[in-house]
Amino acid sequence: MKRGNRICNPSSVFPALTVIYGVLFFILSSTASADGSLTFCDNTSVSVKIKIWVDGIEGQTLEGQSATFSAKIPKTANGLAKQSAVFANPLNCCSNLSSELSGFTALARRGDCDYLIKAKVAQAAGAAGLVVINDSEDIVEMSCSEKTALDVSIPVVMISKIGGDVLNKSLSAGGKVELLVYAPESPIIDPGAACLWLMAVTTVVCASLWPDITKSGATNGNYDELSPKPNHKDNEDEIIEMSTMTAVIFVISASTFLVLLYLFMSSWFIWVLIVFFCLGAVEGMHSCIVALVKSKCRGCGQKTVNVPLFGTTTAMSLLVLLFCMSFAIFWVWTRKESYSWVGQDILGICLIIAVLQLAQLPNIKVATVLLCCAFMYDIFWVFISPLFFHDSVMISVAQGDISSGESIPMVLRFPRLLDPWGGYSILGFGDILFPGLLLSFTVRYDKAKKRTWQSGYFVWLAIGYACGLLLTYLALYLMNGHGQPALLYLVPCTLGTCIILGLVRNELKELWSYNANESKQTLVGDEEA
Repeated sequence: MKRGNRICNPSSVFPALTVIYGVLFFILSSTASADGSLTFCDNTSVSVKIKIWVDGIEGQTLEGQSATFSAKIPKTANGLAKQSAVFANPLNCCSNLSSELSGFTALARRGDCDYLIKAKVAQAAGAAGLVVINDSEDIVEMSCSEKTALDVSIPVVMISKIGGDVLNKSLSAGGKVELLVYAPESPIIDPGAACLWLMAVTTVVCASLWPDITKSGATNGNYDELSPKPNHKDNEDEIIEMSTMTAVIFVISASTFLVLLYLFMSSWFIWVLIVFFCLGAVEGMHSCIVALVKSKCRGCGQKTVNVPLFGTTTAMSLLVLLFCMSFAIFWVWTRKESYSWVGQDILGICLIIAVLQLAQLPNIKVATVLLCCAFMYDIFWVFISPLFFHDSVMISVAQGDISSGESIPMVLRFPRLLDPWGGYSILGFGDILFPGLLLSFTVRYDKAKKRTWQSGYFVWLAIGYACGLLLTYLALYLMNGHGQPALLYLVPCTLGTCIILGLVRNELKELWSYNANESKQTLVGDEEA
């Protein structure tokens, strides 16, 4: 995504420029690929599907990637004729083929010569198409370096080694293998993204209002007299109040860990993340369920039991812990199933809620340092990191370990419902946690100042968060699915909204240096007077 200069108001000007540049890029890229009569080395490479029939019976569908010099591939399979597939001879397709391939799709192994040479050799033999089988499980982009128009008029695609093994097995058994290659497009708007947007907005709002959601309602006076009073001092000790130095160190640590993930990405590294995710999620889920139960049933959780190694706890808390552990273990066991996103999202949301109850921002000064650092962190590791690394570090880490199929669990995800390629819309925890810290602060500030929703800050920042996330998805679609740094849009729409409201209301100075403890003492003094 091209980035415009910020002039005055970052919460409105910068996202607007982003959208404008995105629209221009989208129009130009669509125009450049509209004419498929000539092929060049810099044509757009697209993902393709390859339907297979063995002896007239439809089998599995393989996925591949077209070459940058490939002829244009149809977007739909409707009306296309099937083509028989044969292995080229020689198999590398680097020299004149020994047989005529008129009307056939040639299958060739990767290696020994340039991809462009393979395509020209197959075309000279009369092949209707060329499928290059990679020597590994991934799929690489087939490119060339010539500057002039090429005479390649056949589709050229690559498939993985696994896909090649499927074709080889069918051909070795003497069956007639037919192929049909097409390149379906993903829909511009998918309902899954809207569901993920709603999930994220609901999560950040509920996490910010969690103390009010779990607050006990009307209680019985006699019960209050007999029940033990909560230790407010202990509760305050459990809260981590961030400082400006803590915010900077946190972002630097996150960057370091991200680089380590990128450099040493492997299944065992992701397993370490899965273990830590489950430990935190179980604790978060346990605290959320216990808080909800106690808010609805003040008499619950009174019976205590003695647990070896853990000491005395309530029976209700123990049962909830066992349930949470079972839930996490079930998710780990089924994490590669199509429905595993449900369990991952539930665990992730509970973890986010718990973190936002544990960590707090004391004022807007710390919030500004934290969110501005996170803003630059997101932009650098998505857009600028390719200048120093082979590709975008953030996007590569989000994809996980492709060879093992393992992915990092620290994201919310929702399946793409109308996309022929399947997959998921994802949103990192940081895109909820960082703005969520600011929204939680505004809830506490509004409550301390006894503000209504109109005169307060929380509602307007929640609306800003929702709008910022919408801008993120708009930019994602305009950039044809290229990963976007969500904080690029969320920070101006939340922190920018808070600062502008503070300026308009002449409260920015108070917000900047706000001290909750001093505010509490003032309120107590007023009540005593």
